[in-house]
Amino acid sequence: MQRPTEINGARAAVLPGVGAFDDCIHALEKQELLEAARKFIQSGRPFLGICVGYQALFQRSEEFNSCASGLGIFEGKVVRFASNNGLKVPQIGWNQLEVARPECPLLRGIPTGSYVYFVHSFFPKPADSSIVATRTTYGETFASAIWRDNVFATQFHPEKSQKVGLQLLHNFVQLAKVRT
Repeated sequence: MQRPTEINGARAAVLPGVGAFDDCIHALEKQELLEAARKFIQSGRPFLGICVGYQALFQRSEEFNSCASGLGIFEGKVVRFASNNGLKVPQIGWNQLEVARPECPLLRGIPTGSYVYFVHSFFPKPADSSIVATRTTYGETFASAIWRDNVFATQFHPEKSQKVGLQLLHNFVQLAKVRT
């Protein structure tokens, strides 16, 4: 979608992202989609943020001394992995999920220990731990997926996560069919 009016009739919305936080926010602002995304989320229809699309749901980012404000749907900020843990940053590759909220409809059929694919140097630190749906450890433990009401988001890439990713995307499509 490239115009805010196009999102109005959607059953569900996905905000994917690869790249930098500021670039994502500025592109959304330029296309007048930032406020449209906020209104869509407020409508109660299913919304899925992926990678930078997940990070954009928060207030701000520390990436490259970011000056952009995120969507502010959730309190918290996006931070960089610590460089003193001996692991390569960015994290690129497969890692496991620890399911913190098994009742999350996006995670139906996805057990703890499932592997998903990550490509990131930054991750959100939610102020409200009750929204954390999954955690992953890469030198430190971080919120790899969140959920509150109609808003779902993953730091990992479902589209690159084979069977587990397909299950997650299937679950999201089912939510779009039920909630509209």
